[in-house]
Amino acid sequence: MRHTTSGGGTAIARRRASHEPGTRIRHSKSDRKARFVEPRNAAGGVNTYAKALRFLSSLCDFERLRIVRYNTQNFDLDRMRTLLRRLGNPQDEFKSVHIAGTKGKGSTCAMIASMLQACGYKVGLYTSPHLTDLRERIQINGQMISQADFARLVQLAQPIVDRMKPRPTYFDVITAVAFKHLANEGVDIAVVETGLGGRLDSTNVLKPEVTAITSISMDHMAQLGPTLARIAEEKAGIFKAGIPAISVQQHADADAVLKRVAEKVGAVLDVCGQTIEFSYRFESSRMQGPHNRVCLTTPNSRFEHLAVPLLGEHQAINCGLALSVIDRLKGRGFNINDARAMEGLARTTVPGRMEMLSQMPRVVADGAHNAASLDAMLRAIGQHIPYDSMVIIFGCCADKDVPGMLGRIAAGADKVIFTRVNSIRSADPNELAVGYVEQYGKMAQVAATLEDALAIANRAVTKEDLICISGSFYLVGEAKKYFAAKNASPSPATRQ
Repeated sequence: MRHTTSGGGTAIARRRASHEPGTRIRHSKSDRKARFVEPRNAAGGVNTYAKALRFLSSLCDFERLRIVRYNTQNFDLDRMRTLLRRLGNPQDEFKSVHIAGTKGKGSTCAMIASMLQACGYKVGLYTSPHLTDLRERIQINGQMISQADFARLVQLAQPIVDRMKPRPTYFDVITAVAFKHLANEGVDIAVVETGLGGRLDSTNVLKPEVTAITSISMDHMAQLGPTLARIAEEKAGIFKAGIPAISVQQHADADAVLKRVAEKVGAVLDVCGQTIEFSYRFESSRMQGPHNRVCLTTPNSRFEHLAVPLLGEHQAINCGLALSVIDRLKGRGFNINDARAMEGLARTTVPGRMEMLSQMPRVVADGAHNAASLDAMLRAIGQHIPYDSMVIIFGCCADKDVPGMLGRIAAGADKVIFTRVNSIRSADPNELAVGYVEQYGKMAQVAATLEDALAIANRAVTKEDLICISGSFYLVGEAKKYFAAKNASPSPATRQ
């Protein structure tokens, strides 16, 4: 049901007529809930958050499968469009920015969303994967979707999903729930991260204002292809005719593909650092300590010497891409105040990326899950975190570039402890250790669990040393839960 105003026309038409923040017609909570059509089988269906999670777990989840065939049968955009059409095509009710790439997508999305929110917009954010709570994926102005709203939306989708052949996947349904929530809540714009690839990803039903590609490197080769060129082809699948496209500087093979695909579909592609004037530098000051600063200049924007809120040279590059997206949104009619945008940028935080989980001992966690990400993480640690020696607790999925990641670990770790990640796709830590010792002639230890790995690491470090947990977002999520529980528990002295 579309709500009309006394002045005539739909609320949707009114909001598309203006990009001014705060001018959108707002609906009360009761109005929004009235949009839900109660399924006839609701009494025995999904009526709680726990039941919603159980229903989702019954769907095919490519994030949890050991082997995933990347084809139009498993990744079917027509199936996704059918699901969304039966939910009222919520993806057409809000404007969006669409981000693909191998590494840096989540950080780039977070910076864009934070800047837009600071300018007064109601901003949706859809990312994946999550670390500790599925609802992390769906946020509005930094607030996760409530359990009640999530359950109601899954309840709405369940009878539709159950009638569809083939049945939508786990990621299809979560994406549809996200889009329905963003539409119901009347966001001005949503920043949306692709899940896998781009061309066949469930998010690629959007009609975005801007598309952007972060750094492309070797990852998901079994699905996306064994070369950078093949991977870039899949990422470039989000380009749309007449829609501005932006990329960071890429390897020559990936760069050539992005330019070819953009020309083929009729998208104008700009490259931050080539056609967009961009530079960054590393510096240290008494007030801010070691950090990166960026400069970006276009006909519409002049951002000079901005401190990057996230640690690492790779985050400076991601920041340049985020600023470029903000600049292109100005050209699409969005009213963006640069000073407020910079205030929003400075407030950006991204859990699970260079996140310090403990000070005694010092434990940092980063979801780096391919060789290029590990390399960027180790450089960032070297720039920003002083230490005497570093113990890396490492676990990864078996479908990753394991040899490439082991090489990066060998170059940066003083001690390595291999463990499992909480996924059926987990690499065997014993096999990782054997490969590491054989290839690099260095010793390594194996722990059955993350808790066991931390116990081994604790015995090996002093207060000047650093423990780093990396290799998988699954492992980082487990680490966050472990330290959250540990910090919530009373110390022995307190209990006495």
